[in-house]
Amino acid sequence: MIFKGRTVLAFILLAMFASSILTLTLVQPSFFAEKGGQVSAAVKSGLTSKDLSKLSTTYSLIEGKFLNEVDHDKIVNGAINGMLATLEDPFTVYMDQKEAKQFDESITSSFQGIGAEVSLEDGKVTIVSPIKGSPAEKAGLHANDVIVSINGDKLDGLTLNQAVMKIRGPKGTQAKLDVVRPGTTEPIQFIVVRDDIDVETVFSEMLQNGIGKIEIRQFSSNTSKRFKEELKNLEGQGMKGLIIDVRNDPGGLLSSVVEIAEPFVPKGKAIVQIENRKGEREQTPSAGGDRNYPVTVLINKGSASASEILAGALHDSAGSKLIGETSFGKGTVQVTFEKEMGDGSNIKMTVYKWLTPAGTWIHKKGITPDIPVEQPAYFKVVPLTKKSTLKQDTTSDDVKNLQQMLLGLGLNPERTDGYFNDKTAAAVKSFQRANELPVTGDVDVDTANKIEKALLSQIRDTKNDVQLKAAVDYLQSVIK
Repeated sequence: MIFKGRTVLAFILLAMFASSILTLTLVQPSFFAEKGGQVSAAVKSGLTSKDLSKLSTTYSLIEGKFLNEVDHDKIVNGAINGMLATLEDPFTVYMDQKEAKQFDESITSSFQGIGAEVSLEDGKVTIVSPIKGSPAEKAGLHANDVIVSINGDKLDGLTLNQAVMKIRGPKGTQAKLDVVRPGTTEPIQFIVVRDDIDVETVFSEMLQNGIGKIEIRQFSSNTSKRFKEELKNLEGQGMKGLIIDVRNDPGGLLSSVVEIAEPFVPKGKAIVQIENRKGEREQTPSAGGDRNYPVTVLINKGSASASEILAGALHDSAGSKLIGETSFGKGTVQVTFEKEMGDGSNIKMTVYKWLTPAGTWIHKKGITPDIPVEQPAYFKVVPLTKKSTLKQDTTSDDVKNLQQMLLGLGLNPERTDGYFNDKTAAAVKSFQRANELPVTGDVDVDTANKIEKALLSQIRDTKNDVQLKAAVDYLQSVIK
């Protein structure tokens, strides 16, 4: 039971992959109608001779009568994109020969880019999740940010693949992104320096009191192997409880999720359910796990697809507690069709739903944590625009973000409503004094950059991670 479509972890491969979080399963349910991944005869005969005639006539009219010369491939590809667009599914996309070739090359070549996963939501290029440690995360990009333009080029009207080709680029080059963030009125500019994207997917550490933590950044072909290695290492150190961190993990391969979940899910219990267009379901049962220590899963709004499958499996079938924020909400499975296209192009199409073991379809809803925990407000601040120096007795969104930053640095501006009062100026002066800057109370580019750098250090300091602390506290309360 193998999908013939190529299975890849595309958000790393393309640096910003064009279409979705990929949950391309290697386990093919028995009810998959197209044996071996091939399109059935019934599907092939779906167009009547009248349909084909209309399409051919339309093309002939364009080619022979339109005012300007036309590009054959552009017209044909546009027709394919048009058909897929009527499905209104952001995860179903077409890649022409060039895009498919770059897609395939990126599987085996070095990975360079900004490091984020995107999809097309209502015609807008929307970030699903920045990869942890990537240039995108370091620059301050968040899940649900909408990318309006790249280096001055508007993305309106482009397919997601076309937009991604503009966002991609070699290491060391700059991507100037104009971004609209929920809750803001004006686009914010982020300057992201493209870089090599770390392909390591699993990181572990032993915390206090025998609590282990394994962070999964994406589910690739070697993730389950690396997870088992790190799990064995932590168990060898006497681990009494485990935190699995899938925050800002946009997904990957379902086969990897199954292998990671199995040690914790009792034999015969479901890890995930797959449902086809007829409503027929098939479960993937666990081969049997014997771990008896408590496990918690950290999730946030950037936890998507395969991450949500893991969280749902451990919650429903292993009794694990979920801690953090409601997850992204992506409950569909895609398959790629290369051979069927026959010319080097590719269609990646949504073919299944996936459901939790309890039968819940989380699509567009996400998974709600058992213990909701929001990170401090300064974790989600927007970088300052630096268009002008911020001064006392002014009001703006920039000042509002500045005030949240100052609070995160332990400097009290007294208010956070965007009005630059005297206490905000005093807090800025305190920061400038401590960082050998001219003590003016005004926020120029140098002061803004140093404030942002200091805040980033605060965010990266695990002492300030209240979600992680909540997971540790919970495990300590239940460890025998």
